[in-house]
Amino acid sequence: MLTCPLCQAPLSQLDNGVVCPAGHRFDRARQGYLNLLPVQHKNSRDPGDNQAMVEARRNFLDAGHYAPVAKRLAELASERQPGAWLDIGCGEGYYTAQLAQALPDAQGYALDISREAVKRACRRAPAVTWMVASMARVPLADQSCQFVASVFSPLDWAEARRVLSPGGGLMRVGPTSGHLMELRQALYDEVRPYADDKHLGLVPPGMAHAHSETLEFRLSLVAPQARADLLAMTPHGWRASADKRAQVIEHPAPFDVTVSMRYDYFVRQD
Repeated sequence: MLTCPLCQAPLSQLDNGVVCPAGHRFDRARQGYLNLLPVQHKNSRDPGDNQAMVEARRNFLDAGHYAPVAKRLAELASERQPGAWLDIGCGEGYYTAQLAQALPDAQGYALDISREAVKRACRRAPAVTWMVASMARVPLADQSCQFVASVFSPLDWAEARRVLSPGGGLMRVGPTSGHLMELRQALYDEVRPYADDKHLGLVPPGMAHAHSETLEFRLSLVAPQARADLLAMTPHGWRASADKRAQVIEHPAPFDVTVSMRYDYFVRQD
């Protein structure tokens, strides 16, 4: 299943790591993940989310605020019963752990470019093969997975299609234009609408749009720390002014927001 990020040859187990026939070796970290992101493939010293963003997301998700989002993803994955699956852009592993629980008989893989995220993620589900890796160079063999999940993550569509076997599918989960609307209205003088289906134009040939649904619910953020965590884990944490962010965090009453997620499933046909 695993392939070398340098030469794409198969990787095999060796001591506390993996190695390819050409001798490229990658060690397993003490936390349990494999670092399959060579330095020449990095665009910065520590790419991806930093420690503060990862901690904020972990705190917010572990409090259960997005539990319905994870529950529905797990249900949709379970309906498809893949033999092997990949969470591409897994972050700190909240959604990955739900997938692992829903698919106990399948082999799970998860990757993110952020070492800080994966370092924390691998504690959630030890049976999953956790990797620090680039989604533009997924270190998995062609047609090796029957299900790929992409949750709140950028996506390399060509790579996702490559690792899917024919008949397998990609589940993309992302926000609709109404997601966190109340928060955006509190942070910005003008809230610009955006098309939440623009990703449909990026779907490569050979993949068919097979399913779409929207999950929407209201969320009441009572604790100031919950609001601070939500800001820190989203682009609003650096896009909005400090004054506006402070007004949201210090809001005297519960701050109610709309959570609105879109699930799109694409099947590889050839």
